[in-house]
Amino acid sequence: MYAIFKTGSKQYKVSSGDKIKVERLGLKTQEEVTFKPILVSNNNKIDFNEDGKWTIKAKVISEGKHKKILVFHKKRRKHYKKLRGHRQLFTLVEINSIEKD
Repeated sequence: MYAIFKTGSKQYKVSSGDKIKVERLGLKTQEEVTFKPILVSNNNKIDFNEDGKWTIKAKVISEGKHKKILVFHKKRRKHYKKLRGHRQLFTLVEINSIEKD
């Protein structure tokens, strides 16, 4: 069984027991969070969650930052160089269950 849900303008495919990094939620460690899936696949039977019967229950493990991404701009023969770095914030979440209400 797996489900697809959306958070932070990204979609994630998860099943029970998975640990994923989502965009920062701003919750404390060990706090419970629920997501509404877009679709759920149960025994090769796809169910679109239009009526809101399905929920994904998860627990926050930690928060942190990804590795640094370097952004480098250069214009040749113009003596123009610019180097910037960016670290995206994330929340590590463990999926506990995918269940029907």
